[in-house]
Amino acid sequence: MTKQQQLDAVVKEIEQCTICQKDSIGVAVPGEGSAEAIVMFVGEAPGKTEAKTGRPFVGRSGKLLRKQIQEIGLKEEDIYITSPVKYLPKRGTPSKEQIMHAQTHFLKQVDIIKPKVMVLMGKVAALGALNREVAVSKQHGQMINENGRIYFFMYHPAAAIRFNKFLRTFQEDFQKLKVVIDRL
Repeated sequence: MTKQQQLDAVVKEIEQCTICQKDSIGVAVPGEGSAEAIVMFVGEAPGKTEAKTGRPFVGRSGKLLRKQIQEIGLKEEDIYITSPVKYLPKRGTPSKEQIMHAQTHFLKQVDIIKPKVMVLMGKVAALGALNREVAVSKQHGQMINENGRIYFFMYHPAAAIRFNKFLRTFQEDFQKLKVVIDRL
C-alpha cells in the first residue's frame, strides 16, 4: 500500500469514529497535503469554516498561515497541514480527553508521512505531538530534536490575527523556520 493509500485509510477511520464525533460539530477535517511532506504544520482543532468544508486552515488563520508558507518558499508537495483534533469541538477549545483520543489518528498520520520537521502551532499541537504541555510563549521560534525529528514551536496563526503584538513574532518565527528547513 502506498503512503497515500495508508493516509486515505486513516481518513476513513476518522470519518467513522463516533468518539471523535462526540461533542463535536461539522465534518471531519483530517488534513491535506503531500504524503511525502518534509514539513508538517500542526494546528489545534478545526474552526467553523474548516468544519463546513472539511479542509484545514481555510479561514482567516489559514490565509495567514498559507501566505507565510509560500513566503518561505515551501510548495504544496513539501507540506502537510493538520491538527491533532479532527472535528470542531462544541466548546471551542478541545478538552484533554478529545486531544488524547484524536491523537490515535493523528500519530498514525505522522507515522505514515514521517515529516522531517513538525511545526507545532500552539499548546494543543504540542500536547498532541509530544504528550506534554509546552509554554509556546517561552519556546516559540525554537526547535527541539526528539523521536528522530525536529519539532519547531510557534504561535497559532489565530493568535497573530487576534493580537497584533504576535503578528510580527509569527512572521519572525517563520523566518527562523526557513533557516531550519534550508539546513535539511
